[in-house]
Amino acid sequence: MLFNTNLEEIIFNRHQTVLSDELIVLSGYLGPNPVAKLAQLPINSTVIYGMYGDKGIQNRLHDALINTQINTPHVNIYYSTVPIHSKCYIWKNQNIIQHALIGSANFSTNGLCTPYRETLAETTLDTFQPLHEYVDRVMENSILCTDVQLAQRTQRIITSVNTQVSAQFCRMSLLGRGDIVHEASGLNWGQGRGHVAPNDAYIAIKKDYIRQYPSLFPPKQNFTTMTNIGGRQNRHNDIVDIIWDDGFIMDGLFEGSQDENGLTFPKQISSFPRKSLMGEYIRNRLGIPLGQAVRIEDLQRYGRTTIDISLQEEGVYFFDFSV
Repeated sequence: MLFNTNLEEIIFNRHQTVLSDELIVLSGYLGPNPVAKLAQLPINSTVIYGMYGDKGIQNRLHDALINTQINTPHVNIYYSTVPIHSKCYIWKNQNIIQHALIGSANFSTNGLCTPYRETLAETTLDTFQPLHEYVDRVMENSILCTDVQLAQRTQRIITSVNTQVSAQFCRMSLLGRGDIVHEASGLNWGQGRGHVAPNDAYIAIKKDYIRQYPSLFPPKQNFTTMTNIGGRQNRHNDIVDIIWDDGFIMDGLFEGSQDENGLTFPKQISSFPRKSLMGEYIRNRLGIPLGQAVRIEDLQRYGRTTIDISLQEEGVYFFDFSV
């Protein structure tokens, strides 16, 4: 069977239908949120970051993975020293493969939660043995994430040729036109009419950001949904991993649409699945009550009116709101 939607739900619930005591995830790239969610599973989990041997790893992503490793006894995270781009999800019982999915979906929010972007397919019994041998070979050339030293990581990042991860950051303003906090948009989106959650919030993506940092804000992809008569064009709202400077992680959503140079780009970043999560988080950082409108005085008292964002790897962003 082939799957191209609800991939995260499939992976995190397959243990309920397959007799297993361990989930092994081999993924070219990782997102911190899916890895952290493994703590909720009642079985052991082994995660292998495949492209470490080629791309290295950015410090903020590494720190998030280290945090999960230290605080979750039944989850072990490894980095492959040999570049591996495969995506394999394997359920074992007493070290014997019971079920496996392979395909194109990385173990990241972006890879698992964007419909029709990636696929995973069930493997047949005759593939279990070679798959077992393949993963064992990868594990022989992998190291536990806690054994990686900072100097090693820094050297890998500097010397690797990485066209997907930008070392630049974009300073995104939390203010609207006129350098004010708008009363019913941006951080105060939930204060407007029609919103049931007063803490709903988003960060606007200005066209200047797209022009200056094209690698940070990729264009939206179109797909066609079949209907009874013809088809309807839809655009993906990309779901991504967000790591905040204090270590908090959340799912983010690149949503809305704006055109630039003949392409369609997202217009804003919100939290997912609750748009109020970002608003609640920022209000807590500012030290103001939930549900209260954010004023420019709150931001000035906190010490900044911007958030710096950078790309850790495809679909994984670092948000710096530190003072």
